[in-house]
Amino acid sequence: MGGKSARSVPAPPEDRDEALRKLLAEGVVWGDSAQWLPRLPEESVDLFFTSPPYADARSYMKISPDHYVEWFLPFAEDMFSATKDTGSFVLNIKNRVAKSGQLRGQRHPYVYELVLALQRMGWRWVEAYIWSKPNAICGRFGPRTKDSFEYVYHFSKGSKPYFNLDAVRVPYKADSAEIMRRGRDVNGRRNTEAGFGRDRTKTYEHGGADPGNVISVGQTYNQHAGPAGQHTAVMPEGLAEFFVKAVCSPGGIVVDPFAGSGTTVISALRHGRQAGGIELHGEYAEIARKRISSQSSSSEPTLGEELVRWAG
Repeated sequence: MGGKSARSVPAPPEDRDEALRKLLAEGVVWGDSAQWLPRLPEESVDLFFTSPPYADARSYMKISPDHYVEWFLPFAEDMFSATKDTGSFVLNIKNRVAKSGQLRGQRHPYVYELVLALQRMGWRWVEAYIWSKPNAICGRFGPRTKDSFEYVYHFSKGSKPYFNLDAVRVPYKADSAEIMRRGRDVNGRRNTEAGFGRDRTKTYEHGGADPGNVISVGQTYNQHAGPAGQHTAVMPEGLAEFFVKAVCSPGGIVVDPFAGSGTTVISALRHGRQAGGIELHGEYAEIARKRISSQSSSSEPTLGEELVRWAG
């Protein structure tokens, strides 16, 4: 991130390979992504996963929705250079009700404008996911209901990005008797008059169901307890885990340029990936490193009572 506070943060190493080594070794570095991202080696990162500051959302980094696209695109350009051809960029973001200007009181289109700008830059828009929040916090939003979802956009650099659907499959809703019956169906193929159909005997051969692009992850303990609770905008671990498992190969490199309290890094390390994050605010970078240290010294993952409900 840019801004006045970025002037005093430590600079990254000049050598690109050393910069990557330092990032992965420290877990979360105190630094400015505007400086760190250009120092990463070209085509070295498998997955950039991040939830940057939303427009007009946080006191420590307020960005007008009118200028959000202009602010974000330089980071996207540097990430593009550092991403492998099989790599991806996954962006969690939320639109806003404009507080001022001609659109005051309306939903501001900055999220959609950013997606189109990223596509024009060269990022391939693979999919749009909905992060459904079943226990979303109530608020005052005028003539509308509470915000119960956020967007997660998957972009890839090349035409054949890594993607492992099997890693995120969920249990079938059908019971074992129905699964066995379907496998014995001698007339399993069902076609419509339009020519569409599928072989129903093969429905349950994959070990689990495709979860779809609506991901239900509740607000959880890790957002409010321990070191993470000192940050004002912690994402639930379940959201990061889904994309780490699906979009980054085992052993691959995951980088979060807006690391916050380190949730992305912790999730990636837990699932056998290499990971590093960049955080502009020194106090949050320290919190993230404490979380990483605490997790690495624990013999069991401390996911707590994760409220993850997938649509099977």
